[in-house]
Amino acid sequence: MRIFGRGVRSADGYSRYFAAGRHSGKRIEVGDLIYFDNAATTYPKPQSVLAAVSSAPRLYGANPGRAGHKMAFETANQVYAAREAVSELFDLGAPERVIFTKNCTEALNDVIKGLARPGGHFVCSDLEHNAVARPLQALKMQNICDWSMAHVGESTEETLRNFKNRLRKNTIAIICTGASNVFGTAPPIRELSGLAHENGVLLVVDAAQTAGILPMHMREYGIDFLCAPGHKGLYGPMGTGILLCNSDKPLRTIMEGGTGTLSAQLAQPDDYPERLESGTLNVPGILGLAAGIRFVSDRGEARIYRHEMQQIRYVYDALRHMRNIELYTDLDAPAVQFVPLLSFNVRGKHSEETAQLLSYDGIAVRAGLHCAGLAHKAYHTEETGTVRICPSVFTAKRDVNSLLNSVFKIAKAV
Repeated sequence: MRIFGRGVRSADGYSRYFAAGRHSGKRIEVGDLIYFDNAATTYPKPQSVLAAVSSAPRLYGANPGRAGHKMAFETANQVYAAREAVSELFDLGAPERVIFTKNCTEALNDVIKGLARPGGHFVCSDLEHNAVARPLQALKMQNICDWSMAHVGESTEETLRNFKNRLRKNTIAIICTGASNVFGTAPPIRELSGLAHENGVLLVVDAAQTAGILPMHMREYGIDFLCAPGHKGLYGPMGTGILLCNSDKPLRTIMEGGTGTLSAQLAQPDDYPERLESGTLNVPGILGLAAGIRFVSDRGEARIYRHEMQQIRYVYDALRHMRNIELYTDLDAPAVQFVPLLSFNVRGKHSEETAQLLSYDGIAVRAGLHCAGLAHKAYHTEETGTVRICPSVFTAKRDVNSLLNSVFKIAKAV
């Protein structure tokens, strides 16, 4: 018998229970949920975020930039304050170049399709989410642009060499995840920026797994465009995202419409943020996102990272000594940085079966391919997918112990 934490029953009594695929049928209430699906969306949200979203329709219910009355002005001021908070967190230095989107995927589409030109070429990593891979493939199928994939190696030097070998004379940009949403591997963004600019191409970063956890200083690192969701490490509500523009390279628009400015002309405005923000903004979401950013800033990214890495390291150290566990994230790999998430499987089980068994114990994880087929092909896990564990700032040691005991039961029953 192996026990993690206190008050946990012996695993021996669960073998037949899990082997038969049965569960008690007891409904798991939300308050009882042990949540490790934070790489998809952080939960719970800080009280300050809930309060901001709730109060926005009452206090700031007018359309910003669309009227001259007091509430419209006050709403516009709140939205601009949110731009300032984003700009400060990411060291952009230009609040007007903060573009609000409905998610990170929309932001990435804005950049990729906005930069695309006939005969152009992009390079991305082999860890990319479909939010990058599918827009690139769509451009290829439309005979607009081609794209190549570079392997993220076991050292910075290997990774840079792989990216450099994929560059062409017509390459427009390198697009790279800040960290894999499946395996936690964090490519060397600062060094990739140097490689990109030495070769006259732009650097686009998908910060879906790093925003709010690892510093992404745009001016210091030389990141030209950064895309991030509001609902993950920034602790904002779902349906929010950001695009940050640190380059004078103009983006073609993929949507046009009313912006509240230059309404007499039919052409879309050239200036940010209006150029990429057509239609009414999601004010409750934006103000909730601003509250989430203040929550992150007050605690500090370094402190959040340390807490979450302590939790994931504890999980990692336990899982690597468990029988019938296959780990795909090697936190001990030299010269590789990781964000606090990892993937594993129970031998002989599909990842989704393991996730369902964990769910019976009230533990929420993500299983399958995680919308990242490229990464699974790179790690040869495309047939089974993986079970992904990702803590948050709210994750406690007792949550980790509950997770480990449940995994132990499942692995023992194999």
